[in-house]
Amino acid sequence: MITGKGITKTFKQRGSVLAGRTVQALRGVDFAIPKGGAASFIGESGCGKTTLGRIIAGLETFDQGQITIGDTDLTSLPEKARQPHFRRIQMIHQDPYSALNPTRTIHQTLHAPLKLRAKQTGRDGRWMDERAAEVLALVGLDPGSVLSRYPHQLSGGMRQRVVIARALTVDPEMLVADEAVSMIDVSLRLGILALLKQLREQLGVSVLFITHDVATARYIGDDGELYVIYRGQVVERGAVDTVIADPVHPYTQSLLSAIPVLHGLEQPGSQPVVPVEALDASQETGGCLFAGRCPFRQDRCEGELPVLRLSDGLPQEHACFFPERRDVIARPLSEV
Repeated sequence: MITGKGITKTFKQRGSVLAGRTVQALRGVDFAIPKGGAASFIGESGCGKTTLGRIIAGLETFDQGQITIGDTDLTSLPEKARQPHFRRIQMIHQDPYSALNPTRTIHQTLHAPLKLRAKQTGRDGRWMDERAAEVLALVGLDPGSVLSRYPHQLSGGMRQRVVIARALTVDPEMLVADEAVSMIDVSLRLGILALLKQLREQLGVSVLFITHDVATARYIGDDGELYVIYRGQVVERGAVDTVIADPVHPYTQSLLSAIPVLHGLEQPGSQPVVPVEALDASQETGGCLFAGRCPFRQDRCEGELPVLRLSDGLPQEHACFFPERRDVIARPLSEV
């Protein structure tokens, strides 16, 4: 189990115009990801989901809060003492082209982390070769034809599989997949998504999926939780199917309303939600972070910040004073 409580992160902007201005990337985010489970964070660009993923993977520090891996509270440990625990969490980056060193063969790429693993466990070079072949086979690649190649000799989908294989060399307990299919050809995306689901089932590894694509979040974590994050705050959280099929926060509803409709096969929702303004992260308010864009805002929204909570009759948590079910999801014509 990996949990976080009250995670906050603030950045200072650089540049001649906005230098020194602070941006709140995360505002007291809580999460819980069980062993072998799945969780998805969705939101538009700049909402803080990638920052959270990097913090969970140990690639970014946080200002306040608490992260616990198993029974170990990382907040109480010195920075160097945290690293062995963070190795249990591996990041799968968005761009498989830049994630691999172009001057190294796949054999060299996999042997770099395996050397450290072998030193820790007293294994030899033969074990390293066997393990490299094993993790490539796990991700659906033929070791004999891949190990001697350089990244530029592989397709985008094959490169992403190598990135996943490299993450598996250290036997992680959790994979953080940050937009892991957004830069891969559409025809190859389903294969990578199916692979991540297979690894959950086969290895018992947890998956944190970070995306702006609701469909991929639903596919990866169909039995997990969905976190909708806006300007660093989780505004809706619950079972994936519940949040997608029956959203109550206007921001979640606006995300779902933006999903393209397959005309001739689907009927769009009868109550689509469209933000009244474009996103302006520079606007700070003492009230709801979405109030300036919300078509349903009321006076209370302007002056008071809602917190994530449960309310009567709703199965998911939400950060809205006036939650309401709306018909925003397109439905197959056969169900209408």
